[in-house]
Amino acid sequence: MIRRIIEIDEERCTGCGLCAGTCPDVFQMTDEGVARAQEGPVAPELEALVLDAQSGCPVNAIEVE
Repeated sequence: MIRRIIEIDEERCTGCGLCAGTCPDVFQMTDEGVARAQEGPVAPELEALVLDAQSGCPVNAIEVE
């Protein structure tokens, strides 16, 4: 497992769902219509998808450290 910190700026998130569609194992949409990321380590096979979701976010609401 690779330790990554994923944060989503809920004020910036428009709820487009691109991240959840790209990597549903890490990103989910809340009842409020914004994205949420899992807490804890990201499996190595999902890391590229997380970075794709980050780069594809139209409002740059995803931060990955």
